[in-house]
Amino acid sequence: MPAILYRGSLLLGSMAVFATATLYFAGAFNRDAVTAPKFVDLQQGDTPHAGFRRAHAKGICITGNFESIGALSSYSIAEVFKKGSTPFYGRFSIAGNNPTAPDLKAPVRSLAFAVNSGTVDEWRVAMNTPPVMAVATPEAFFQQLQALSPDPITKQRDPEKITAFFKAHPESKAFNDWKADYVPANSFAAERYHSINAFYLHNELGDKQAVRWVARPHKATNNAAMLDTSSANALQQELASRLDQNAVKFDLIFTLAASNDDENNPTIPWPSDRQTINAGTLSIVSWHNQENAACGDANFDPLVLPQGMSATADPILRARGAVYAQSYRRRAKETLLGAKVSATNGGE
Repeated sequence: MPAILYRGSLLLGSMAVFATATLYFAGAFNRDAVTAPKFVDLQQGDTPHAGFRRAHAKGICITGNFESIGALSSYSIAEVFKKGSTPFYGRFSIAGNNPTAPDLKAPVRSLAFAVNSGTVDEWRVAMNTPPVMAVATPEAFFQQLQALSPDPITKQRDPEKITAFFKAHPESKAFNDWKADYVPANSFAAERYHSINAFYLHNELGDKQAVRWVARPHKATNNAAMLDTSSANALQQELASRLDQNAVKFDLIFTLAASNDDENNPTIPWPSDRQTINAGTLSIVSWHNQENAACGDANFDPLVLPQGMSATADPILRARGAVYAQSYRRRAKETLLGAKVSATNGGE
């Protein structure tokens, strides 16, 4: 198949897959399904923070370049993997729906970025510190969030409810093993961030290869002396201090699935002996407050993929796009209404 026709078919296929997944998770095919609005209702809690993300509400914007070494160009026709430099913008964040939460209290940290923004070759990435999910379906993930949600009266989590959930879901073993051993770094720059879900790479011959990837810190020091543990913004301040001195760098290490690896189940780690390829380096050169930069309004939907990449059938991956979109619509509407109110009040 000629390359141009193949690229066109990939694009159309990706659009169809995204539309189907969005309709499914929005509840169009099953009235009893866990819908995106229900999911976001649970994430935001009883008192939403207007204008902010329903998950990972607190973050800091970053900009820089992805320096590709071309090592993935035989696996994917994506422009971003050709040898060269491409600007990106992105965001470090912590888990939770509170935009003023203490950085050091969050159990999960995240890295998101967008390369080739606004083009047909745009690649949006949303990564987290856990290497796997605890469960494999949107329905089970919804139940997990319910189990972890604080009691509306006591505002405390119920340990018995949490224990019962994980006992009923033995597939969460790999996640819980990671959680038991995980020691948070003293810096956003010293963490490892994982794609968690798998994706396909497509080359010019139409071959596809399932992959996961990790952002591995590039010579980052985990220096406790740089961290002001008394500050609610400790990680953001530490990152700003680092960037005042040097760029912060991560290598993007792709793991290639073998034929017996299940790319559709995000709870299963792939064996450590799988082939890995260093695609290049994310070089972060500046930071900005999220209220005044592109990342603040951005929707880092991982289903926005360039030609040469596509989504697997992983049901959680397919569901993420609809949830991200629902959260985005809510905060965009709140921001717009807030702006109208400010204008009516003379800009106060």
